[in-house]
Amino acid sequence: MQIRHVKHPFGVILNENCRVLILGSVPSVKSVEHNFYYMHPQNRFWKLMGVLLDENFEDADISIRKQLLLKHRIALYDSVEECDIIGSSDTKIKNVVPSDVPSFLAKSQITHIFCNGAASYKYLLKFYPYLSDITTPLPSTSPANAKYGLPMLEREWSEILDYLR
Repeated sequence: MQIRHVKHPFGVILNENCRVLILGSVPSVKSVEHNFYYMHPQNRFWKLMGVLLDENFEDADISIRKQLLLKHRIALYDSVEECDIIGSSDTKIKNVVPSDVPSFLAKSQITHIFCNGAASYKYLLKFYPYLSDITTPLPSTSPANAKYGLPMLEREWSEILDYLR
């Protein structure tokens, strides 16, 4: 596989009412192709959000997905703004430039950050260790994390709901 240089291709989903920030690591090849988050057909993120928030994310187009996240006061972005990566493998990330997460916090009411997978958590805290008290790592929704089925992901990710009330 070839190394690809990724400069984050799509913007943060955020408004002043957001209470939770969900951070992935780096947009996958499929996400870049579709110009939106979690677009690999086997990624369980949108199915999981649908279960947790009782909304139909899977059949919704991108603009509706954004609206639904904001309706539930959820911001979405990635920990890595720019990097070199082989394919979509989080274990093959090099030359990281972090996302400006502090600016997202300043523009919102975000009280907690949830990281979708270990790489997201690793890179967030590498550059912003002072955010550790308000950050929780969650199991990745990636198809590469096959040991976690949807029911297990739902149990782990349901903690998000406590911060949306």
